[in-house]
Amino acid sequence: MTDTLQMPRVQECTVTGCGYNHGGCHAFAITIGRENANCATFIDTAAKGGLDMVIAQVGACMRTDCQHNSEMECHAPSIRVGPGQDQADCQTYEPR
Repeated sequence: MTDTLQMPRVQECTVTGCGYNHGGCHAFAITIGRENANCATFIDTAAKGGLDMVIAQVGACMRTDCQHNSEMECHAPSIRVGPGQDQADCQTYEPR
């Protein structure tokens, strides 16, 4: 299991419609889902939330076919989230 201090950071999120994205992703941790490596933490709202003093981390990744995934945890140095097949997808996803 990865120590929380070693969890990959969300280096960039360009999905401005997400309630956690205001000058960067401010969710404590995000989950990458199974479909299209979507950001399962995405919330389509104008309200802004999260923790102002944090930069989001990848808490869990369900894309077990990604080369960065080991035991449902992301081991990329950092990730980027942006529009893709869904409103917010992990742009760092690379199939094995």
